[in-house]
Amino acid sequence: MAKTDKPTKSGTKEASGLQAGDKAPAFTLPADDGTNVSLKDFKGKMLVVYFYPKDDTPGCTTEAIDFSGLKAKFEKAGARIVGVSKDTVVKHGKFRDKHGLTIQLLSDEEGTMLEAYGVWAEKSLYGRKFMGINRTTFLIDAKGVIAEVWPKVKVKEHAAQVLEAVKALG
Repeated sequence: MAKTDKPTKSGTKEASGLQAGDKAPAFTLPADDGTNVSLKDFKGKMLVVYFYPKDDTPGCTTEAIDFSGLKAKFEKAGARIVGVSKDTVVKHGKFRDKHGLTIQLLSDEEGTMLEAYGVWAEKSLYGRKFMGINRTTFLIDAKGVIAEVWPKVKVKEHAAQVLEAVKALG
């Protein structure tokens, strides 16, 4: 496992600023299915929140397909999964339908949740600096407390790693 794929459990702050043991910031966002989804909707259940840069790009597609493929196992272990990006609800719906995704995709066009979770940050590509989403996953326990954080996620096998953490927590 690459160093950046390891969840954080220590008392050190990660790039997101949030760490295991912190209360998860509340949110309410529109989902790809037309509903509004809030943190409080998951009270008593574990929640996996993964932040990703953009619908229908190679890494984001792989990650969404992997989480969708393991959805039943996550639910059996007592966890739900939501993906969050700045893409619109309409774009999320097209992405979901194109790839047969079964997880909910939340739209944070305003970036409120991205800011609260500390994943909206300056990035650099070919010397050009821009603002974007740092691919990060949070496991929130049944009491609304962050149990684990995976900063700078590498997509390959990430969903399976998160599922193992859910099983260990449950």
